[in-house]
Amino acid sequence: MGVEKIEIRKPEGNLGVLLVGLGAVSTTFVAGIEAVRKGLGEPFGSLTQMGTIRLGKRTEKRVPRIADFVPLVPMEDLEFAAWDPFEDSAYEAAIKSGVLEEPLLEKLRPELEDLKPFKAVFDKRYVKKLDGTHVKQGKTKMDLADQVIEDILRFKEEKKVDSLVMVWCGSTEIFIKAQEVHASVEKFEAGLRANDVNIPSSMVYAYAALKLGIPFANGAPNLTVDVPAMQQMALERKVPICGKDFKTGQTMMKTIIAPGLKARMLGLSGWFSTNILGNRDGEVLDDPESFRTKEESKLSVLEYILQPDLYPQLYKDFYHKVRINYYPPRKDNKEGWDNIDIFGWLGYPMQVKIDFLCRDSILAAPLVLDLALFMDLARRSGLAGVQEWLSFYFKSPMTAPGLYPEHDLFIQLMKLKNTLRHIAGEEQITHLGLDYYD
Repeated sequence: MGVEKIEIRKPEGNLGVLLVGLGAVSTTFVAGIEAVRKGLGEPFGSLTQMGTIRLGKRTEKRVPRIADFVPLVPMEDLEFAAWDPFEDSAYEAAIKSGVLEEPLLEKLRPELEDLKPFKAVFDKRYVKKLDGTHVKQGKTKMDLADQVIEDILRFKEEKKVDSLVMVWCGSTEIFIKAQEVHASVEKFEAGLRANDVNIPSSMVYAYAALKLGIPFANGAPNLTVDVPAMQQMALERKVPICGKDFKTGQTMMKTIIAPGLKARMLGLSGWFSTNILGNRDGEVLDDPESFRTKEESKLSVLEYILQPDLYPQLYKDFYHKVRINYYPPRKDNKEGWDNIDIFGWLGYPMQVKIDFLCRDSILAAPLVLDLALFMDLARRSGLAGVQEWLSFYFKSPMTAPGLYPEHDLFIQLMKLKNTLRHIAGEEQITHLGLDYYD
């Protein structure tokens, strides 16, 4: 029995990637794209560029590259725009971030110097550790949203781009819960005009994007599009949205290790996690209110994977602690330590120790690329609203109301690839495999 194929509009012309924040992650992403274009590096870590997808039975040996299987925009056809509360060009910001080595950045200098950020929508109330100087002024938050829309339309005209996606690569804002102003589009727009304190800067950008029909991916744990108003707007305007919080270092390891412990029915007594990092992200998270937003994102992972309500003997009341420490000498080179106390047969205790010396922006940059390309694909495939199949990329994945998120990295990858098969009209793969032995 055949599978109905979704009509996917082919990409036409260039894709504009709108980056909110031109710090370590965005500059590493843009510089990486330029380096690959010049043959100075490879897009390692990117599923869209390096990954394959199995089709049909194992005996058929059909395993195309994902980039050859679905019509993604080629990296050569990407254009970039950004907003940032500091006026540094991408080259200056990349030098200050200290992620990529200066000899490589010198080879990319003309392209990076050409990327200068628009003035940012920035309010220190929501990111208390930064003092933005390159900032928009407006009487209301609706005025600021209109200014963002003007920036986007000007960029689209100047660069002659045919389609756009927006990716939040900015800082973690203070913790905010959904309020009445987020309940509907009408209430939200009234809140923009009234300068409602529960509408942070990230929501101003997201509103501008959705109003123009531009897909929005949220790379921070901020509330942003994870509210009814934004989801209503996305569905009405047929725009894909996804988030939140790029899954990079320590949490990526948790979503790899925890499913393995659960698969073998090994119990967990406690999981202590601490990090040191020194980039702008570390500085922002030194503020307790911003850290609370990040902590909520990082703490939820184990509960959902281990399901203590289903396995109380193994996982009920395990102790979970997360700490992030700002340590400037490390810059972007984060170190994450995990001490995991587990138990096995007859309750005998064991321990797992992880010391992950990672590079946060090196892990995040390919996620920005994949999300930009997949969100554009979703738009051209007629998908709208929350794109749960992109949970693979996030610490705190968005879902439909009332539905718990799936955090297991391997289930997330299966969901992503099965969605690609669905879009392209291929059979889903269940890995049952009994028909090989009939």
